[in-house]
Amino acid sequence: MTDPDDAPAARRARLAALERGTSLAAALAFFDALPPADPAGLAGRWRGSGVPTGHPLDGTLEALGWLGKRFEPTGDAHPLLLAGPRGVVVDLDPRVVPLRLALRCAPLLRRGPVARAVRALLPLAGTRGPRARVRAVVHRGITTAAMTYDALPVEDAFRAVDDDTLLGLMEARGMDRPYLFVLRRVPAQDTLPCSSRRQ
Repeated sequence: MTDPDDAPAARRARLAALERGTSLAAALAFFDALPPADPAGLAGRWRGSGVPTGHPLDGTLEALGWLGKRFEPTGDAHPLLLAGPRGVVVDLDPRVVPLRLALRCAPLLRRGPVARAVRALLPLAGTRGPRARVRAVVHRGITTAAMTYDALPVEDAFRAVDDDTLLGLMEARGMDRPYLFVLRRVPAQDTLPCSSRRQ
């Protein structure tokens, strides 16, 4: 019999293996086996990284400087934090992201010169306010925390690997398969200043 105290360590080890590259089926099986995430426990900043499953977005967000997400205690959310010029975090307004175009152009966006050009323009697409909200939803048969974008047909559902690690599953209208990613809690003292331009 497995000691329940060992469960988070075993889940972290399994996640580390999946992060090296896996199939969508294996990633979904792991996601479905994880416990739900509590919306009340998400407040703070989280560093993001993709789980390679052969999705068109694999490696694209990282190439563009994706840092992660920030959740407010109120349930408001900042879904796209990216590394801007001079070490400033840009709170990107998702309304300026044409998702279907990004999916089609993902290989191009991963190229160094293109990614650098896009990253230089990020501060122009910053926002001051939250652009998503967190709530409990029934997803794949389990009630868990999920983030719904305000202006895009996108939802990120979360499962808990441990108290400071989440596995996210992004689904969007027009995207034929989910994109999986990891969020790891950033200690409060490591939070960087944000740059924003839009209201």
